[in-house]
Amino acid sequence: MCRVWKSPQRREVRTVKTVRVAAAIIHDGGRIFATQRGYGTFKDGWEFPGGKIEPGETPEEAVIREIREELDTQIEVEERFDVVEYDYPDFHLTMDCFLCRVISGDLTLKEHEAARWLTRETLDQLEWLPADLDLIRKLRGKEGIWG
Repeated sequence: MCRVWKSPQRREVRTVKTVRVAAAIIHDGGRIFATQRGYGTFKDGWEFPGGKIEPGETPEEAVIREIREELDTQIEVEERFDVVEYDYPDFHLTMDCFLCRVISGDLTLKEHEAARWLTRETLDQLEWLPADLDLIRKLRGKEGIWG
């Protein structure tokens, strides 16, 4: 999927690739789970785990599959929390974000550098990826996940 981007300053039009992903905001006991990317352009940035939505997959199915593959953990999707639309220089990101709980597994890191459980007070201690910054602000105000 592509999206047309128009620059008002330069009067140019270019096609920008759209990447659709699903992310799990895993919460437990007043904390949320964050992971540090271990590869790619955004290596070492912090994010919520998840990944690309495959053709024919719903965002909910994608986030369940991605967490099983990346963290060897089975999750339950509770609700869609937000859909983030963010323009990176080389692509447009559409990210479906879901509040989730662990059903089984130990959140074993298979692709990430590190992981941390965060409280509302420690959310700002990490270098979040740009697309996650507004999501962090919204999460800070969300009642029901902070214990």
